Order: sequence, then C-alpha cells, then structure tokens
Amino acid sequence: MSDEKKPQGDPAVDAELAGVPEDLIDLEQADHALSDALAHLKNDLEAARQEILYAKAETQNVRRRLEKDVADAKAYAATGFARDMLSVADNLSRALDAIPQELREDERLNALVAGIEATSRELDKVFGLNGITRIAATGMPLDPNQHQAMLEVPSNDAAPGTIVQELQAGYMIKDRLLRPAMVAVAKKPD
Repeated sequence: MSDEKKPQGDPAVDAELAGVPEDLIDLEQADHALSDALAHLKNDLEAARQEILYAKAETQNVRRRLEKDVADAKAYAATGFARDMLSVADNLSRALDAIPQELREDERLNALVAGIEATSRELDKVFGLNGITRIAATGMPLDPNQHQAMLEVPSNDAAPGTIVQELQAGYMIKDRLLRPAMVAVAKKPD
C-alpha cells in the first residue's frame, strides 16, 4: 500500500500492523471480500429459508392427506363387506316377495314368515347403523349417479326419464355409491 492511500489513523494500530504484508492490510480489498462473503451468506440464508418454507408446506400437505385417508379408511372400511351383504338383503327381500298371501295367513307358516321379516328388519337396522342407506328410485327422475337404467318402458302415466320400476335396490354408504339401483325408465309410447 502506498503512503497516499494509507489511511491516516491511530499510531497504535500502525504499530500493531507493523510487519504484516501490505496485501493483507488493504482495507478496501478486505472490505470488498467481506461484502462479497456477506452477500453470498445472505443469499444462502434466503435460499435455506425458502427451502424450509417449502418443506413445511409439503409436510403440512402430506399430514392433511394422511388425515383424510385415515378418516376415509375408517368411514368406508366396511364397503367390501357391505357389498357382499347386499346380496343377503336381496335374497331376504325375494324370499318375502315369493310368499303368496294365502301362505302368509296359514298358521303353520306364521313363525317362518315372521322370522324372515324380523331378519330383514334387523339387517336394515344394521345397515342404518353403519351409514348404508337405500337409494330412492320409483317415481324419481333418472339420476345416472345413483340409478342404472336397464330398460325403457312405454308409459302414458309417467314423464319420460322417470323411474317406473325398481328391478334391484341401490345403496349408498355415507356419501358414496355402494351399488346403483337397477331400474326401468318411462319413455313415450310408440
């Protein structure tokens, strides 16, 4: 460092710096190097802050998805079993529908009919306790989210697109479709 550029300063500092090479005590160069290092550290700190924010957001999203998956698993865990039980409900319903009125009045079959009816009521009660509900069909407009049209029936009594017959009951489990109702839909007569 030349005498012109040498800062005027404290004689004690000059005494301390005696014997130190000039390039090490060039304050402008040292200041520039410190400024560069400081700027680099600030950039690294900002990048680290952004990464932490992204990581926190991702962790929160994963936690929310996991909580939703756990809630869905609890709510819909019985879906497979419930689908299997629908065939039991269908068979009980068919059994009751197959009993003619004269046999229902027969004293010898009263206990059998009462037992089948009680079993059907108990199954409906268990369905209700587990959030399984029957889908309304007959007389309703066709809803492709809940009904499956199996055939069209010419009708003067019902508007086209109205369900006139339920061929197989449909069910929901909470807010999800378990099985669509299979229905016959009215159409204009030919």
